[in-house]
Amino acid sequence: MIEGVVVKELKTHLDDRGFFREIIRVTDDFFGEGFAQWSHSLMFQGVIKAWHVHRRQVDWWYVAVGVLKVALYDLRPDSPTHKRLMECRMGEGQTADVLRIPPGVAHGCKVLQGPSHLFYITSKVYDPEDEGRIPHDDPGIGYDWTSPPGIR
Repeated sequence: MIEGVVVKELKTHLDDRGFFREIIRVTDDFFGEGFAQWSHSLMFQGVIKAWHVHRRQVDWWYVAVGVLKVALYDLRPDSPTHKRLMECRMGEGQTADVLRIPPGVAHGCKVLQGPSHLFYITSKVYDPEDEGRIPHDDPGIGYDWTSPPGIR
């Protein structure tokens, strides 16, 4: 795990009509920074969006449809997990989770099963001054977005 990244496993209440799933409550410990903006991203099969980082903003991600491979990389020099890489899968057929991404942690995703719908809340309203981009093939990170799933 990366310091400050939180994966909250969600409870799903299933019956013959479908299901109900609560994503975030204002009282959740990992939601202390609070709500500023709610966004929805539709991405098609095979799309890769990487790398993205914020200096001040916290993101909370939830994948409602499709499957994403999410990668996170800790760029914070004072963090105990500096330069650590973390991967997870989110969406259909995966554990139902919401993911908290703190400032200074680069993040990106690849659509493994699409189309995919990513809903995310941010702690700050969009500010281009807080947006950071890093090339998908940055040698300092050394992550291969095109690699297939490993053999198990």
